[in-house]
Amino acid sequence: MTDMTEMLFDPAAPLKPSGNLRRRQIVNRVAETGATAAAVLAIAVLGIVIFAVVAHGAAALSWHFLTHNPPAFGPGGGIAPAIVGTVVIVALATAIAMPLGVLVAIYLTEFAGPRGGGPIRLVLDVMNGLPSIVVAVFVFGLLVVGHGQTGFAGSVALAIIMLPLIARSSQEVLLLVPATQREAADALGVARWRSIIGVILPGALGGILTGTVLAVARAAGETAPLLVLTSIAPPTVGVNPFGHALPNIPVYIFTLSEQADPQGFTRAWGAAFVLLVFILISSLGARALLARSRSKISR
Repeated sequence: MTDMTEMLFDPAAPLKPSGNLRRRQIVNRVAETGATAAAVLAIAVLGIVIFAVVAHGAAALSWHFLTHNPPAFGPGGGIAPAIVGTVVIVALATAIAMPLGVLVAIYLTEFAGPRGGGPIRLVLDVMNGLPSIVVAVFVFGLLVVGHGQTGFAGSVALAIIMLPLIARSSQEVLLLVPATQREAADALGVARWRSIIGVILPGALGGILTGTVLAVARAAGETAPLLVLTSIAPPTVGVNPFGHALPNIPVYIFTLSEQADPQGFTRAWGAAFVLLVFILISSLGARALLARSRSKISR
């Protein structure tokens, strides 16, 4: 019986291809081809979108277009109030969402166990899948009804959209911090909150900033919340998000696209070009920060 077993299985024998080798090679090639085609298709779609925006919007770009106010009535003017309003709204949303998202991520990675963190992760995933118009209606009933539109209401809606993105990305980055650093801090008798602030967060800072920048890039292009919450705004530069609605680029693009004015379409394309440049710069910055964070953690 022992001799028969040794004949059937010899660990020292050279490996030989099985009868399924050809089928596996075909499946592997089909999978590689499909993945490559999907990646090329995604790049092609992005290239078409960028080409269309540049081709239609480049004619509207000028120093006057970027630095002047639109007229109170009639076509023409620039998008300076929309640019400033977008920056203010997104910056305030980031100031709200980033601390909350990082704190949630710290709780999930450092304090919550598998059972305690499961419901929170589920809530974050559900929030990440919520349509932006649902968030807009919720904030409309919470902050706008009885008070009027404000830039702050738009920032709160964008913060709700950004929160799960920042929390989940920060959680993944915090998990990449080597466990030996936590163990060394515990061995030295360092309090948990001091080890988090002085050891864990500095090691994951680049990744946290990367997730935040990606969330900012997504929030900057949201139209439905801003259209519902901060669309009736004066055509002047304003930086106070609490007193009244603030003009912003997504609402500006939507408004011009609904008008029967060919020049308005050109200005809408120009505003889309400005917004696209902002999102591209944010994405490239996020990639650079992510590469730096990975190299720092791997040392």
